[in-house]
Amino acid sequence: MDDIDRSILRELQNDGRLTNQELAQRVGLSASPCMRRVRQLEQDGVIQGYRAVLDPDAVGRGFEVLVSIEVRRDRETVEAFEAALQDVPDVIEAYRLFGSPGCLIRIAVADLTAYERLWIERLTALPGVTEVNSQIIMKRIKHSRGLPVDD
Repeated sequence: MDDIDRSILRELQNDGRLTNQELAQRVGLSASPCMRRVRQLEQDGVIQGYRAVLDPDAVGRGFEVLVSIEVRRDRETVEAFEAALQDVPDVIEAYRLFGSPGCLIRIAVADLTAYERLWIERLTALPGVTEVNSQIIMKRIKHSRGLPVDD
C-alpha cells in the first residue's frame, strides 16, 4: 500500500459518497487508475463496505449503554453466548475481552424503559451469563471518523 492508496482510504472514510471523479481529483489521479485502485482495495478486503452514518435520536435509538457481561468460560458456553448475541438487534457492538469482564457490548435503544426490558428479557437470559453490569452513556465526546491511515 502506497501513499496514494492511503489517501484514497482517508478520503473515502471521510466521505464514502464521493464520485470516482471527485476522489481521483482529491488524490491526484485520473479517473481510471483511481477506480482500479479502489477496486483492488475492495478485492483485497482493505475496504470492507460502505454505509450511512445515522443520527441515533432520529431512528429512536438515542439511549446508549455500555454493558459488561461475565460468561462461564468454557468453550461451548462462550460459543453459544456469542451466537445468541448475534440475534439481539439492540446490540450494536460486542467484544470478547481477556480478563474480566469477559465481554463488553454497546447497546442502543429508545430509553431506559426499553433498556430495562432488554436487560430482563434478553441479556440475563443469554447462555452462560453470570453477571451483567451497565454503564449508561451520558454524552458521546468523540464520534468515530474511521481508522487512522498513517503515511
